[in-house]
Amino acid sequence: MTVRIFRFVPVATAVLFLIAAPELAAQASAPRPEVTAEDYARAEKYLGGNASLLVFKASVQPNWISGDRFWYRNRLARGAEFILVDPARGSRGPAFDQAGVAAALSAVEGKSFDAADLPFTDFEYAPDGKGMTFVVGSRRYSCDLKGRGLKAENIPPETAAPRRLAEPETVSPDGRLAVFIRNDNLWLRDRTSGAETQLTFDGVKDYGYATDNAGWRRSDRPVATWSPDGRKIATFQQDQRGVGEMYLVETRVGHPVLQAWKYPLPGDEKVTMIERVVVHLDGPRVVRLKMPPDQHRGSTSDDIRADDGSLDDVAWSPDSRRLAFVSSSRDHKTARLREADPETGEVREVYQETAPTYFESGADGPCWRYLPGSGEFIWFSEKEDRGRLYLHDLGTGRLKNPITSGPGRVAGVVRVEAKDRRLIFVGLGMEPGRDPYFRHLYSVDFDGRNQVLLTPEDMTHDAVLSPSGKWFIDTFSRPEVPSTTVLRTAAGRLVLTLEQADISALLETGWTPPTPFMVKGRDGKTDLYGLMFRPTNFDSNKKYPIINNIYPGPQSGSVGSRSFSASRRWDARAVAELGFVVVQIDGMGTPNRSKSFHDAYYGDMADNTLPDQVAGMKELAARYPWIDIARAGIYGHSGGGFASCAAMFHYPDFFKVGVSQAGNHDNQGYEDDWGEKWHGLLVRNPDGTSNYDSQANQNFAKNLEGKLLIAHGSMDSNVPPYLTLLVVDALIAANKDFDMILFPNRGHGFGSEPYMTRRRWDYFVRHLLGAEPPKEFAFQPAAGSISRRGLS
Repeated sequence: MTVRIFRFVPVATAVLFLIAAPELAAQASAPRPEVTAEDYARAEKYLGGNASLLVFKASVQPNWISGDRFWYRNRLARGAEFILVDPARGSRGPAFDQAGVAAALSAVEGKSFDAADLPFTDFEYAPDGKGMTFVVGSRRYSCDLKGRGLKAENIPPETAAPRRLAEPETVSPDGRLAVFIRNDNLWLRDRTSGAETQLTFDGVKDYGYATDNAGWRRSDRPVATWSPDGRKIATFQQDQRGVGEMYLVETRVGHPVLQAWKYPLPGDEKVTMIERVVVHLDGPRVVRLKMPPDQHRGSTSDDIRADDGSLDDVAWSPDSRRLAFVSSSRDHKTARLREADPETGEVREVYQETAPTYFESGADGPCWRYLPGSGEFIWFSEKEDRGRLYLHDLGTGRLKNPITSGPGRVAGVVRVEAKDRRLIFVGLGMEPGRDPYFRHLYSVDFDGRNQVLLTPEDMTHDAVLSPSGKWFIDTFSRPEVPSTTVLRTAAGRLVLTLEQADISALLETGWTPPTPFMVKGRDGKTDLYGLMFRPTNFDSNKKYPIINNIYPGPQSGSVGSRSFSASRRWDARAVAELGFVVVQIDGMGTPNRSKSFHDAYYGDMADNTLPDQVAGMKELAARYPWIDIARAGIYGHSGGGFASCAAMFHYPDFFKVGVSQAGNHDNQGYEDDWGEKWHGLLVRNPDGTSNYDSQANQNFAKNLEGKLLIAHGSMDSNVPPYLTLLVVDALIAANKDFDMILFPNRGHGFGSEPYMTRRRWDYFVRHLLGAEPPKEFAFQPAAGSISRRGLS
């Protein structure tokens, strides 16, 4: 039996319905947008790995030789050329006769080689500079610079390769010695004879020497800093006994394989600690520094391993007789500069600074410098809201004078000339009227006088100094302007132009650059900066959905570098090509501005800069009528995945479609240092709640209204997949529809895989554009990856 329910419709409502009916009928009959395989193929050209291949002469990676000369390999549309530069002569020319070498090699190998496509990318000059050697396959060749007298010798197989692969090394300053870890102890190897010597003897599992494990990042390489004389090593014995573990299980036929390693979390009673030691090669002997165990913390990073494998925040005196280092507290609020005697282990505290939120010693790495020769040290501080350098007395810690002042901030210290009492540093926001994220190089005296801008162009600059410091290579560009690379003197004088990037092949595809913009933040006052991408067939008479490509901070921002890039974050430019406006906005809480700007959401990680993203997108929509703010989407990876879910849960009326990849959705389950630095130490209340509840995405999953795609790799050792499963469980409990992809046996970097890229595109095309994507579009193999450090 069918029951019919009749409802009284007021006359006014009925009239409105009759008026609206034709409009609704017209909308219903309007043709659905069409996105074809050809559209996807066109967008595919702008993926990072594809678009970058169409940019030539854009990179100068110097290989330094005597006299500050250097050579580099220059990628051209027709192949590559090797260039030699002599700064003293101001000359630039061929590094060798490529045609002659190609002809000689062709004759010996019995197959043809083109001068612009030689089968090697690296070579070495002979000691007299008149010859060269290079390797092709299993043979080492030598000849003069014109290819004459070409001789070949077979390269014997590296008999020690299996052991060396199992035991990565850290090499001494002179290259003769190396240390490696074996059975939790530090060993020494003579790189010439192969002789090995055990240096420590009491290392055991979870209490080993120089071991590298930050939880989210780990390796078998020793974390150690050699003394200048190559006779001592600053390192630690790392105590992880009793520290909680992380578990991941590989998917395979038959029994799965368990991975387990130490991975402390916020609030854990036991976290990784280090006991600082100096290992002396004579003996050998170990001198333990006379101080309590230190936290496994760096002054700028959530690891104590520098990118080169050395121990971060450590500096030896030039005579190797003293050792300086910075100890950071668990909450990152306090940094202590200390000086130690490597012979006795005595430790003296030199200086201490405590910040209300967290202390950082720079943006490009630790900016403090140890100057024992003059009895001074250089210290970076944001105590005046701007990151500046200060000169202090090493004996007393007393401030002598500020070194930098004025607007903007110091990002990094590039070189210190102690004898000349002058230094070179990278500054941000110091030039009025310029993008505050543009990097410039400056020199300044220790007393704060004679500050000089060395890179005058209104662009962002990346500089590489020569070994002597007399010259530097300067590459400058903007997001919308390709790079120029020049050679300058240390005083900033232009010597010669090395390269001008060639993007003609990129332009032939129809590629258009992003549009830089400025909008106001959540407070209606603060200037925020971003980039906007539009399709190449943009039509101002149409309405385009808007997609926010987010990485919220607090360690980075959505835009990242202001250098030129054919695509950004893998596919922002490509996604726009499918019929969207894509934006990236650096909101309040991201770095490289003032301390107060960076602290905007300290203790409130759920913020994720989202109030600024919404405000900025609305302002852009008001400015540009072709933006359809009613169709707003968002996507991101890692920290961006965390933010994308938060956007869908906290702003359900604004964001209609989201794609969240590898998100750290609840930082109670992410490595201890991350949350404890940016959100504060975990505090549990008597009722079982904590100060971390407000940032946990699963606690707000019930608010989901739009379309959400969640993805994670099952073997993500950086951001554990369990954080996504917490959100999934909460969505199920709330009876919410959502979509999910679990990538078996993938780590943190699956975001640029063809399948994830295609599903991400399909999701926005189908649910935000209202079109049907081409079925199972197949990408061609492309270069590139999204798997950079941490939450990025």
